[in-house]
Formats: sequence, structure tokens, C-alpha cells
Amino acid sequence: MAYKGVLFDFSGTLLRIEPVTAWLRGALDATGVTMTDAEFDRTARDLDRAGALPGGSVPERLPDGLAELWRIRDRTADHHRELYTALARQVPLPAEELYDTLYERHKAPAAWIPYPDAAEVLGTLRERGVATGVVSNIGWDLRPVLRAHGLDPLIGSYVLSFEHGIQKPDPRIFELACRELGLPPQDVLMVGDDRSADGGAQALGCGYFPVDHLPPADRPSGLRPLLDLVD
Repeated sequence: MAYKGVLFDFSGTLLRIEPVTAWLRGALDATGVTMTDAEFDRTARDLDRAGALPGGSVPERLPDGLAELWRIRDRTADHHRELYTALARQVPLPAEELYDTLYERHKAPAAWIPYPDAAEVLGTLRERGVATGVVSNIGWDLRPVLRAHGLDPLIGSYVLSFEHGIQKPDPRIFELACRELGLPPQDVLMVGDDRSADGGAQALGCGYFPVDHLPPADRPSGLRPLLDLVD
């Protein structure tokens, strides 16, 4: 069937977070804190293993007491900040301010890289009159990031988990997103990199188009094939 609306995940689907080395370097530059090359390499590696960068690697091991917070991390802004700051604090840093700076850095437009075909696909959908929206498990407002990268004018609606207290794959978040599009679920295609979370839209009757969570240079045209599935 040809879908009349398309919902997109954010992280790993339309844009990808910068590498952990760039994330750490950005925070150091913002604070004026310095590290030797060896300290920098070790710290970046440890932050990556800790899963401290939202949108980056998952933790190799969740510390005792954080399992429940991990499960509900995207339901509120406070949960999200608490969880990722706690993960970063597993890694010793040379200045206390770096923990907050790292968290704020990952929300900056400069920390996000659009996939090469994102603007093209969103623009084509708009030209065809296909309704588009973003539905994301996230703890902060991603709209400024999409605006800075020129994608916001191509997106008709947003349903963000922290604004509703509901996370994918809960069918209620997809129901809200379909309502925002003004379409029944069977006319909507969900696009995302998480087969469990994003694929949960199928329980409501939506279609699902998976993409791989790869660096943008390694996935130049992962979104384009979905154009064959819409009006």
C-alpha cells in the first residue's frame, strides 16, 4: 500500500550524534580545560564505554541503582539529565563543570550531523503532500537542532517522549503522533533505527521501515527507498 504519512525517529534516523571524541573536545573548548593527548584518549574511551553520550554507545555495564532510571530515562527531562550525568560521573574528569558542559553539549546543533539524504527525502515528501512528523524518545527539545540544520520547515509535527511522559514502544505515543498527522495508523509509516522501540508502531497498525544506526558517511542513502512506499 501507499502510505499517506511518515513518522521519523530523530537520533540515528534523521541525524546522528557526533563521535565521543568531538563531544569531549567541544566541552573542553567551551570550558578552557586542557588534557594531555593520553588523558584525552583515555577519557574519551571511558566515556564511550560508560554510555555517557546520549545517542552514542549503550553502557557496557549499568552501575548499581541506575537500571530503573535507564528504563524510564526519556519520560522526563529530569530523568534524562540525571541518568546521563550519572553515567558520565563514572569517569573522573579534571573539572567538575565538565559534567554539566558535556550534557549541554550534546543538545547543541553543532553536535548533530544530518544524514546525507534527510533533507532530500523530507523535501520530496513535502512536495508530494505527504504528512510528516517526528516521534522521538528524548529528554529535551530537539526542534532547535532540526531548525538549525534546515529540516524543521519540512516537518509538520512533533511528539517527544519527555513532553508526554510516554516512551516508544508504548502504542500511545504512536497514537498521539498519528493524531497529529491527522491520519489513521494504517496510513502511516514509521521510520527508525530501533527495531524494538520504533518497530512498536506496528502494534497500532502502522507500517515500519527500518534504517541502520551508522555514521552518516556510511549511510548516504538509507532513507531514499521509503519514497517508493508513499503516495
